[in-house]
Amino acid sequence: VHDLSFMRYPECSSPPLLEYLMRSVPRSVARADLVLADSESTRRDVIELLGVPEDRVRTLYAGVEERFSRPVAQEAVAAARARYGIARPYILGLGTLQPRKNFPTLIRAYHLLREAHGVDHCLVIGGGRGWLDDAIYATIAELHLEDDVALPGFVDDADLPALYSGADVFAFPSLYEGFGIPILEAMACGTPVVSADASSLPEVAGDAALLVSPHDTEALADALWRLLDDGDLRTTLVARGRRQVERFGWPSAARALREAYTSLAG
Repeated sequence: VHDLSFMRYPECSSPPLLEYLMRSVPRSVARADLVLADSESTRRDVIELLGVPEDRVRTLYAGVEERFSRPVAQEAVAAARARYGIARPYILGLGTLQPRKNFPTLIRAYHLLREAHGVDHCLVIGGGRGWLDDAIYATIAELHLEDDVALPGFVDDADLPALYSGADVFAFPSLYEGFGIPILEAMACGTPVVSADASSLPEVAGDAALLVSPHDTEALADALWRLLDDGDLRTTLVARGRRQVERFGWPSAARALREAYTSLAG
């Protein structure tokens, strides 16, 4: 179980998807001998919302691919920026364009940042169109940010390290995540992170990101400014981020998965 967002935030799912998940996930979990959750936050949700006994739910963390920790050549960053039409310094957001990702709040925080400090950065939100995304476009139009907020669409997986590395800040204001791997990918690339303090995100970010309420636009704007303005804070969080990433690797995840299967066979 990656997350139970459809139960925590049913209004953020399209009706057909919500109907399918509400029918299939509880049924599958009830049949399982062991349930794996990809964070302690999701594990607690499985126990609370689906009534699964604690001893039948284990946490199995995801990992970060090693390629995100490798240095990215400036030529590769420049090529990715050109491919996605990014001509100015930028703040990066990433995720499918859907309500749970909370991008309207990020856009409003970016607007406050520009109003208060006159930054020249643009805001780039990479991700394919999902569902119920009208509020994103409406917010951009309301604040007259058509020339400053870029929605380049789906980002090719091969371009992610370069886009993370080229950003001055990575912002992840999601209302709910089962794990939140983009936070760790950005940290692995040496990009400082502002994250929501919701669901699993504090668990994943540790002390290596600025955490704010996903509902507090002013706090998000302030956190963005701190990371753009305070070089010492940036350096500290980048160093902490690289250490935090070391806690999450696919080899350790594979060993934990093997142990889970072995426990059932025993």
